[in-house]
Amino acid sequence: MGDLFLVRHGETAWSRSGRHTGRTDVPLTERGRQEARGLVPLIRSHRIGAAFVSPLQRARETAELVGLHDVRIDPDLREWDYGGYEGITTVEIQRTRPDWFLFTDGVAPGPPDRPGESPEQVGERADRMLAKVDAALANTEGVVVLVAHGHFLRVLTARRLGLPPSGGALFQLATGTVCRLGTEHGRPVIAGWNVRPPS
Repeated sequence: MGDLFLVRHGETAWSRSGRHTGRTDVPLTERGRQEARGLVPLIRSHRIGAAFVSPLQRARETAELVGLHDVRIDPDLREWDYGGYEGITTVEIQRTRPDWFLFTDGVAPGPPDRPGESPEQVGERADRMLAKVDAALANTEGVVVLVAHGHFLRVLTARRLGLPPSGGALFQLATGTVCRLGTEHGRPVIAGWNVRPPS
């Protein structure tokens, strides 16, 4: 069975400024495009069995620039729905909620088109995605690649390792990086994290 590669999309103007970017469909910056292109050697050196991508343009463009073909767009790979905190930074939120922490507290409700998600709801999506990954890994000789978003991929990693969704807080994840989840003695492990090509 192959490994699972996680690719966080390249930089956007909102990720650069620390704004929570869930459903808002912002494009990559030029630096974000360069980050994505830089990942080509890390991806190309492996046989790709299946690739899944978030429907949001920052992830789809990253997948294209990385050179992935025949990608499956999957809504379960969307970023956390930040509800009322969409577009707001952590510093701004903590002015009124000084002890607020996304991975344990979730978000304030938003409008009907982005009501917000709890950590547990994001964990449920991650579990659904991991079931699809396992099905793909069982039917391919290659690796499976997911191109998605920072907070979601952190929760997915926690779930892969048997941790609760709040365990995603343990895994800082930069834009334009590749992470590798594998197994050792039949147990899931982190085989590489926040990997970028050599400068």
